[in-house]
Formats: sequence, C-alpha cells, structure tokens
Amino acid sequence: MKEATRVTEKGQATIPEHLCEKYNLYPGDEVVWLDTDDGIVVRKRTQSDGRDVLAPNADTDDRDATGEVVGDQTRHQLSGTSRRTFTG
Repeated sequence: MKEATRVTEKGQATIPEHLCEKYNLYPGDEVVWLDTDDGIVVRKRTQSDGRDVLAPNADTDDRDATGEVVGDQTRHQLSGTSRRTFTG
C-alpha cells in the first residue's frame, strides 16, 4: 500500500491513523528515520532492532539490512564523539 502525507514547515509528517493502529504507535512513541539507498524508511523504535518495521512486505533479509544500516550509522556517529572515562 502506498500513501502520501505532507511535511509541515517544521519538518513534521503525520503517520496515517491506520498505520498507527496496525503498528501500535501512540502519542509519545519514538520512530526511527533511516536514510537508505532506496529512500527513507520509518520504523517504530523498539528494544530489539528489526521489529515493527513500517514495511509490511519486508522479509527477514530486509529487516536484517535495516538493522545493519542502523548499526553502521550509530557506529559512524559514535566514532566522531569523544569518549570519557568516569571514575567513582
């Protein structure tokens, strides 16, 4: 299924109600925006990566690839931060 919504001046986009219901999205829940070679992927943030992907036709390989993208982006972002050691 393909559906379009508008992006507001603040860069906000509305998730259609039927998708919120299908993927148990509630006000205050976080979603993750993934920039992939195929475009933007939006998924519900969960404890374990690869669940609740907002791509109903995604197979296991697609979910695994999404997890790899998130891991790569996180490692890239963390590589540019300074690491601090705290002692008690």
